[in-house]
Amino acid sequence: MRITIIAAAVTLAASSLSSQAMARDSIWIAGSSTVFPFSTAVAETFGRESSFPTPKVESLGTGGGFKLFCSGVGVDKSDISNASRPMKLSEYEQCQANGVKDITEVKIGYDGIAIAHSKAGPTLDLSLGEIWLALAKDVPNEAGELVPNPYRKWSEINKDLPDTPIEVLGPPPTSGTRDAFVELAMEGGCNSFDAVKALKDADKDRHKAVCQGIREDGAFVEAGENDNLIVQKLVANPDALGIFGFSFLDQNTDKIQGTKIDGIEPTFDSIADGSYPISRSLYFYVKNAHVGTIPGIPEYIAEFTADKAWGPDGYLADKGLIPLPEAMRVSVAADAKALKPMSQPSK
Repeated sequence: MRITIIAAAVTLAASSLSSQAMARDSIWIAGSSTVFPFSTAVAETFGRESSFPTPKVESLGTGGGFKLFCSGVGVDKSDISNASRPMKLSEYEQCQANGVKDITEVKIGYDGIAIAHSKAGPTLDLSLGEIWLALAKDVPNEAGELVPNPYRKWSEINKDLPDTPIEVLGPPPTSGTRDAFVELAMEGGCNSFDAVKALKDADKDRHKAVCQGIREDGAFVEAGENDNLIVQKLVANPDALGIFGFSFLDQNTDKIQGTKIDGIEPTFDSIADGSYPISRSLYFYVKNAHVGTIPGIPEYIAEFTADKAWGPDGYLADKGLIPLPEAMRVSVAADAKALKPMSQPSK
Protein backbone atom coordinates (compact mmCIF):
# COMPACT_ATOMS: atom_id res chain seq x y z
CA MET A 1 0.00 0.00 0.00
CA ARG A 2 2.83 2.39 0.93
CA ILE A 3 4.67 1.68 -2.32
CA THR A 4 1.53 2.52 -4.28
CA ILE A 5 1.12 5.81 -2.42
CA ILE A 6 4.77 6.80 -3.05
CA ALA A 7 4.53 5.91 -6.74
CA ALA A 8 1.34 7.95 -7.02
CA ALA A 9 3.07 10.91 -5.35
CA VAL A 10 5.99 10.75 -7.78
CA THR A 11 3.61 10.58 -10.74
CA LEU A 12 1.66 13.54 -9.37
CA ALA A 13 4.85 15.60 -8.89
CA ALA A 14 6.00 14.88 -12.44
CA SER A 15 2.56 15.75 -13.77
CA SER A 16 2.56 18.98 -11.78
CA LEU A 17 6.00 19.98 -13.15
CA SER A 18 4.86 19.25 -16.69
CA SER A 19 1.67 21.28 -16.32
CA GLN A 20 3.60 24.14 -14.67
CA ALA A 21 6.17 24.18 -17.47
CA MET A 22 3.47 24.28 -20.10
CA ALA A 23 2.32 27.54 -18.51
CA ARG A 24 5.48 29.09 -20.03
CA ASP A 25 5.76 28.79 -23.80
CA SER A 26 8.92 30.87 -24.33
CA ILE A 27 12.59 30.32 -23.50
CA TRP A 28 14.05 32.11 -20.47
CA ILE A 29 17.72 33.08 -20.73
CA ALA A 30 19.70 34.87 -18.01
CA GLY A 31 23.31 35.60 -17.11
CA SER A 32 26.35 37.44 -18.42
CA SER A 33 26.06 41.10 -19.39
CA THR A 34 28.81 40.49 -21.97
CA VAL A 35 26.90 37.68 -23.70
CA PHE A 36 23.61 39.59 -23.34
CA PRO A 37 23.84 41.55 -26.65
CA PHE A 38 24.75 38.41 -28.60
CA SER A 39 22.00 36.33 -27.01
CA THR A 40 19.50 39.15 -27.53
CA ALA A 41 20.37 39.38 -31.22
CA VAL A 42 19.85 35.63 -31.63
CA ALA A 43 16.60 35.73 -29.62
CA GLU A 44 15.20 38.54 -31.76
CA THR A 45 16.13 36.78 -34.99
CA PHE A 46 14.74 33.51 -33.64
CA GLY A 47 11.45 35.16 -32.68
CA ARG A 48 11.19 36.91 -36.03
CA GLU A 49 12.08 33.98 -38.29
CA SER A 50 10.67 30.97 -36.42
CA SER A 51 7.22 29.98 -35.22
CA PHE A 52 8.34 30.28 -31.57
CA PRO A 53 7.93 33.31 -29.27
CA THR A 54 10.95 35.57 -28.79
CA PRO A 55 12.94 34.31 -25.77
CA LYS A 56 13.25 36.48 -22.68
CA VAL A 57 16.89 37.50 -22.09
CA GLU A 58 18.05 38.99 -18.78
CA SER A 59 21.39 40.51 -17.82
CA LEU A 60 22.16 39.31 -14.28
CA GLY A 61 25.91 38.76 -14.50
CA THR A 62 27.51 35.35 -14.93
CA GLY A 63 27.35 34.48 -11.23
CA GLY A 64 23.76 35.65 -10.90
CA GLY A 65 22.79 33.68 -13.98
CA PHE A 66 24.32 30.46 -12.64
CA LYS A 67 22.66 30.98 -9.26
CA LEU A 68 19.24 31.09 -10.93
CA PHE A 69 20.04 28.31 -13.43
CA CYS A 70 21.35 25.95 -10.75
CA SER A 71 18.49 26.58 -8.31
CA GLY A 72 16.43 23.74 -9.77
CA VAL A 73 14.19 22.44 -12.54
CA GLY A 74 10.78 23.92 -13.33
CA VAL A 75 8.89 26.79 -14.91
CA ASP A 76 10.23 29.29 -12.35
CA LYS A 77 13.86 28.49 -13.26
CA SER A 78 15.84 29.67 -16.29
CA ASP A 79 16.41 27.37 -19.28
CA ILE A 80 19.73 28.78 -20.51
CA SER A 81 22.52 30.56 -18.64
CA ASN A 82 24.85 32.98 -20.45
CA ALA A 83 28.42 33.11 -19.13
CA SER A 84 31.60 35.03 -19.78
CA ARG A 85 33.68 32.31 -18.11
CA PRO A 86 33.38 28.53 -17.71
CA MET A 87 31.07 27.15 -15.02
CA LYS A 88 32.93 26.66 -11.73
CA LEU A 89 33.04 23.33 -9.91
CA SER A 90 31.09 24.84 -7.01
CA GLU A 91 28.33 25.98 -9.40
CA TYR A 92 28.21 22.58 -11.08
CA GLU A 93 27.89 20.90 -7.70
CA GLN A 94 25.09 23.30 -6.75
CA CYS A 95 23.28 22.38 -9.97
CA GLN A 96 23.66 18.67 -9.21
CA ALA A 97 22.43 19.11 -5.64
CA ASN A 98 19.29 20.86 -6.90
CA GLY A 99 18.43 18.28 -9.54
CA VAL A 100 19.94 20.06 -12.55
CA LYS A 101 21.81 16.97 -13.71
CA ASP A 102 22.48 17.10 -17.47
CA ILE A 103 23.90 20.41 -18.69
CA THR A 104 25.18 21.17 -22.18
CA GLU A 105 28.03 23.68 -22.40
CA VAL A 106 28.21 25.68 -25.65
CA LYS A 107 31.32 27.79 -26.30
CA ILE A 108 30.19 30.57 -28.66
CA GLY A 109 33.33 32.57 -29.40
CA TYR A 110 35.91 34.91 -27.92
CA ASP A 111 35.84 38.35 -26.36
CA GLY A 112 38.42 40.74 -25.04
CA ILE A 113 38.13 42.69 -21.82
CA ALA A 114 38.55 46.31 -22.76
CA ILE A 115 39.88 49.04 -20.50
CA ALA A 116 38.39 52.10 -22.12
CA HIS A 117 37.98 55.83 -21.56
CA SER A 118 36.43 58.86 -23.20
CA LYS A 119 37.63 59.94 -26.63
CA ALA A 120 38.12 63.34 -25.03
CA GLY A 121 41.01 61.88 -23.01
CA PRO A 122 44.56 61.03 -24.14
CA THR A 123 45.57 57.78 -25.80
CA LEU A 124 46.82 55.38 -23.14
CA ASP A 125 49.14 52.37 -23.16
CA LEU A 126 49.22 50.46 -19.89
CA SER A 127 51.23 47.40 -18.95
CA LEU A 128 49.62 44.61 -16.95
CA GLY A 129 51.98 45.53 -14.13
CA GLU A 130 50.78 49.14 -14.11
CA ILE A 131 47.14 48.00 -14.07
CA TRP A 132 47.86 45.79 -11.06
CA LEU A 133 49.70 48.58 -9.23
CA ALA A 134 46.76 50.90 -9.84
CA LEU A 135 44.06 48.51 -8.61
CA ALA A 136 45.65 46.05 -6.15
CA LYS A 137 44.78 46.27 -2.47
CA ASP A 138 48.40 45.67 -1.41
CA VAL A 139 51.54 46.34 -3.47
CA PRO A 140 55.28 45.96 -2.83
CA ASN A 141 57.29 48.95 -1.63
CA GLU A 142 60.92 49.62 -2.58
CA ALA A 143 62.08 47.00 -0.09
CA GLY A 144 59.74 44.39 -1.60
CA GLU A 145 57.40 44.44 1.40
CA LEU A 146 53.66 44.37 0.78
CA VAL A 147 51.93 47.56 1.96
CA PRO A 148 48.46 49.11 1.46
CA ASN A 149 48.29 50.64 -2.02
CA PRO A 150 49.68 54.20 -1.76
CA TYR A 151 49.09 55.25 -5.38
CA ARG A 152 46.48 57.96 -5.95
CA LYS A 153 47.46 59.17 -9.43
CA TRP A 154 48.56 57.35 -12.57
CA SER A 155 51.68 59.55 -12.74
CA GLU A 156 52.80 58.15 -9.36
CA ILE A 157 53.03 54.71 -10.98
CA ASN A 158 54.72 55.94 -14.16
CA LYS A 159 55.70 59.57 -14.72
CA ASP A 160 54.76 59.20 -18.41
CA LEU A 161 51.13 58.46 -17.51
CA PRO A 162 48.56 61.27 -16.96
CA ASP A 163 48.72 63.27 -13.72
CA THR A 164 45.11 62.37 -12.98
CA PRO A 165 43.42 60.44 -10.14
CA ILE A 166 43.12 56.67 -10.48
CA GLU A 167 39.41 56.04 -11.00
CA VAL A 168 38.38 52.78 -12.65
CA LEU A 169 34.75 51.72 -13.07
CA GLY A 170 34.32 47.97 -13.15
CA PRO A 171 31.93 45.08 -12.66
CA PRO A 172 30.93 43.54 -9.30
CA PRO A 173 32.12 40.16 -7.98
CA THR A 174 29.08 38.38 -9.50
CA SER A 175 30.31 39.25 -12.99
CA GLY A 176 32.23 36.84 -15.22
CA THR A 177 34.02 39.88 -16.63
CA ARG A 178 35.31 40.64 -13.13
CA ASP A 179 36.46 37.02 -12.71
CA ALA A 180 38.26 37.06 -16.05
CA PHE A 181 39.80 40.49 -15.44
CA VAL A 182 41.16 39.38 -12.06
CA GLU A 183 42.57 36.16 -13.50
CA LEU A 184 44.03 37.55 -16.73
CA ALA A 185 44.95 41.16 -15.94
CA MET A 186 45.50 41.31 -12.19
CA GLU A 187 47.31 37.97 -11.84
CA GLY A 188 49.26 38.61 -15.03
CA GLY A 189 50.34 41.99 -13.68
CA CYS A 190 51.27 40.88 -10.18
CA ASN A 191 53.51 38.10 -11.47
CA SER A 192 55.65 40.70 -13.22
CA PHE A 193 56.98 41.67 -9.76
CA ASP A 194 59.56 39.28 -8.33
CA ALA A 195 58.54 39.93 -4.72
CA VAL A 196 54.99 38.79 -5.43
CA LYS A 197 55.86 36.01 -7.88
CA ALA A 198 58.05 34.40 -5.23
CA LEU A 199 54.99 34.01 -3.01
CA LYS A 200 53.50 31.45 -5.38
CA ASP A 201 55.91 28.74 -4.24
CA ALA A 202 56.03 29.83 -0.59
CA ASP A 203 52.32 30.43 0.07
CA LYS A 204 49.93 29.73 -2.80
CA ASP A 205 46.84 31.04 -0.98
CA ARG A 206 48.59 34.25 0.04
CA HIS A 207 49.84 34.72 -3.53
CA LYS A 208 46.29 34.40 -4.88
CA ALA A 209 44.91 36.84 -2.31
CA VAL A 210 47.57 39.43 -3.11
CA CYS A 211 47.25 39.06 -6.87
CA GLN A 212 43.45 39.09 -6.94
CA GLY A 213 42.74 41.55 -4.13
CA ILE A 214 41.23 44.78 -5.46
CA ARG A 215 41.55 47.99 -3.46
CA GLU A 216 38.49 49.29 -1.63
CA ASP A 217 39.46 52.92 -1.06
CA GLY A 218 37.48 54.44 -3.93
CA ALA A 219 40.00 54.08 -6.77
CA PHE A 220 38.05 51.07 -8.07
CA VAL A 221 34.32 51.69 -8.31
CA GLU A 222 31.87 48.81 -8.63
CA ALA A 223 29.54 50.10 -11.34
CA GLY A 224 27.08 47.19 -11.53
CA GLU A 225 26.20 44.85 -14.39
CA ASN A 226 24.97 47.58 -16.76
CA ASP A 227 27.92 48.15 -19.11
CA ASN A 228 26.01 50.84 -21.01
CA LEU A 229 25.89 52.84 -17.77
CA ILE A 230 29.68 52.58 -17.48
CA VAL A 231 30.00 53.98 -21.01
CA GLN A 232 27.80 56.95 -20.04
CA LYS A 233 29.93 57.63 -16.96
CA LEU A 234 33.13 57.54 -19.02
CA VAL A 235 31.73 60.13 -21.39
CA ALA A 236 30.84 62.33 -18.42
CA ASN A 237 34.29 61.95 -16.81
CA PRO A 238 37.22 61.89 -19.30
CA ASP A 239 39.68 61.02 -16.49
CA ALA A 240 37.91 57.77 -15.57
CA LEU A 241 38.55 54.33 -17.07
CA GLY A 242 36.01 51.53 -17.44
CA ILE A 243 36.26 47.74 -17.66
CA PHE A 244 33.84 45.76 -19.86
CA GLY A 245 33.63 43.34 -22.77
CA PHE A 246 35.09 44.34 -26.16
CA SER A 247 31.64 44.29 -27.75
CA PHE A 248 30.61 47.37 -25.73
CA LEU A 249 33.73 49.20 -26.86
CA ASP A 250 33.08 48.12 -30.44
CA GLN A 251 29.52 49.43 -30.30
CA ASN A 252 30.53 52.79 -28.78
CA THR A 253 33.66 53.86 -30.68
CA ASP A 254 32.03 57.23 -31.36
CA LYS A 255 32.21 57.99 -27.62
CA ILE A 256 35.06 55.97 -26.10
CA GLN A 257 38.48 54.58 -27.02
CA GLY A 258 40.25 51.42 -25.97
CA THR A 259 43.44 51.51 -23.92
CA LYS A 260 46.42 49.63 -25.34
CA ILE A 261 47.62 46.82 -23.09
CA ASP A 262 51.34 46.13 -23.38
CA GLY A 263 51.24 47.98 -26.71
CA ILE A 264 48.34 45.98 -28.18
CA GLU A 265 45.01 47.62 -29.00
CA PRO A 266 41.77 45.77 -28.20
CA THR A 267 40.56 44.96 -31.72
CA PHE A 268 38.69 42.14 -33.43
CA ASP A 269 41.93 40.86 -35.01
CA SER A 270 44.14 41.12 -31.90
CA ILE A 271 41.61 39.17 -29.84
CA ALA A 272 41.12 36.58 -32.58
CA ASP A 273 44.85 35.91 -32.96
CA GLY A 274 45.48 35.89 -29.20
CA SER A 275 47.91 38.81 -29.14
CA TYR A 276 45.68 41.00 -26.97
CA PRO A 277 46.60 40.06 -23.37
CA ILE A 278 43.12 40.20 -21.79
CA SER A 279 40.89 37.89 -23.82
CA ARG A 280 38.56 35.03 -22.86
CA SER A 281 35.99 32.53 -24.16
CA LEU A 282 32.22 33.07 -23.95
CA TYR A 283 29.54 30.42 -23.32
CA PHE A 284 25.94 29.54 -22.76
CA TYR A 285 24.68 26.54 -20.78
CA VAL A 286 21.50 24.57 -21.52
CA LYS A 287 19.36 22.84 -18.88
CA ASN A 288 18.65 19.59 -20.75
CA ALA A 289 15.74 18.69 -18.44
CA HIS A 290 13.76 21.59 -19.94
CA VAL A 291 14.23 20.43 -23.53
CA GLY A 292 10.95 18.98 -24.80
CA THR A 293 8.99 20.79 -22.10
CA ILE A 294 9.82 24.43 -22.82
CA PRO A 295 9.23 24.82 -26.58
CA GLY A 296 11.98 25.87 -28.98
CA ILE A 297 15.21 25.18 -27.08
CA PRO A 298 16.81 22.94 -29.77
CA GLU A 299 15.73 25.40 -32.45
CA TYR A 300 17.27 28.32 -30.52
CA ILE A 301 20.53 26.37 -30.20
CA ALA A 302 20.45 25.70 -33.96
CA GLU A 303 19.96 29.41 -34.69
CA PHE A 304 22.85 30.44 -32.41
CA THR A 305 25.25 27.85 -33.82
CA ALA A 306 24.44 28.54 -37.48
CA ASP A 307 27.17 30.24 -39.51
CA LYS A 308 24.75 33.05 -40.39
CA ALA A 309 24.84 33.93 -36.66
CA TRP A 310 28.20 33.02 -35.11
CA GLY A 311 30.32 32.60 -38.27
CA PRO A 312 32.99 35.07 -39.47
CA ASP A 313 30.43 36.89 -41.62
CA GLY A 314 27.49 36.32 -39.27
CA TYR A 315 25.35 38.94 -37.61
CA LEU A 316 27.02 38.35 -34.23
CA ALA A 317 30.41 39.32 -35.65
CA ASP A 318 28.84 42.67 -36.50
CA LYS A 319 28.12 43.05 -32.79
CA GLY A 320 31.69 42.27 -31.74
CA LEU A 321 31.74 38.50 -31.21
CA ILE A 322 35.06 36.99 -32.29
CA PRO A 323 34.23 33.64 -33.93
CA LEU A 324 35.68 30.27 -33.04
CA PRO A 325 37.89 28.62 -35.69
CA GLU A 326 35.82 26.73 -38.27
CA ALA A 327 36.72 23.22 -37.08
CA MET A 328 35.85 24.14 -33.52
CA ARG A 329 32.52 25.66 -34.60
CA VAL A 330 31.62 22.42 -36.37
CA SER A 331 32.52 20.33 -33.32
CA VAL A 332 30.76 22.59 -30.79
CA ALA A 333 27.64 22.81 -32.97
CA ALA A 334 27.44 19.02 -33.25
CA ASP A 335 27.77 18.56 -29.47
CA ALA A 336 25.20 21.30 -28.86
CA LYS A 337 22.71 19.76 -31.29
CA ALA A 338 23.16 16.37 -29.58
CA LEU A 339 22.75 18.04 -26.16
CA LYS A 340 25.96 16.37 -25.02
CA PRO A 341 26.20 16.67 -21.22
CA MET A 342 29.25 18.49 -19.96
CA SER A 343 31.82 16.82 -17.73
CA GLN A 344 32.37 17.92 -14.16
CA PRO A 345 34.66 20.98 -14.18
CA SER A 346 38.08 20.66 -12.61
CA LYS A 347 38.91 22.70 -9.52
